[in-house]
Amino acid sequence: MVLVSIVPNYGNEFLAVAIAHMLAVASPGPDFAIVLKQSITYGRRTAVWTSIGVGCAIVIHVTYSVLGLGLLIRSSAVWFTVVKFAGATYLAWLGIRALCSGPRHTEFGSGDTPVARPRAGAAFLTGFLTNALNPKATLFFISIFVLRVDPLTPRWVQVGYGAWMTCATMAWFCFVSVVFAHPVVRARFLRHGHWIDRVLGLVLIAFAASLAVVTLR
Repeated sequence: MVLVSIVPNYGNEFLAVAIAHMLAVASPGPDFAIVLKQSITYGRRTAVWTSIGVGCAIVIHVTYSVLGLGLLIRSSAVWFTVVKFAGATYLAWLGIRALCSGPRHTEFGSGDTPVARPRAGAAFLTGFLTNALNPKATLFFISIFVLRVDPLTPRWVQVGYGAWMTCATMAWFCFVSVVFAHPVVRARFLRHGHWIDRVLGLVLIAFAASLAVVTLR
């Protein structure tokens, strides 16, 4: 891990943030849905540009989370606890929804009919707005900086966490774009994807429970 070697004093904190972010990015949500749709409908190039847009939107969430963290903690211990429980509840809700998912059927068509491919800028904007305007993403990033980042952690280190999450998000969804643009993999996902969702649901519920336990201590 690059950041662990650069800032060894914050290695454990970075790992906690990175794991939480990895679970959130891999869980079912609007970002995954739009990238999957772009992969199936328009192909790899459009989906990759959409993925880059999703990743860049992370900068918005990280910025207000970092700038508002100190004020949030200083303002009220009650609100600090409320945000912690809200974050844990949100993760549990994501997990339960994933756990209850059923077999999927595509709504985007077979992909055999030629369609007009959006320009790179339009695909980027689609991904950016999907993430930036998602209130669930807002709650997640505020929660993760409150729950997993010490208020005494220097701002430049917190910005480093944000840079990692931005790059990791882009990398993950670019990978999704490449994989699900392949017709064979797409067909298998549509048949068995609900089992993947259910496994991720169990992981998210376990993570939410651990956050609630830490908050109650």
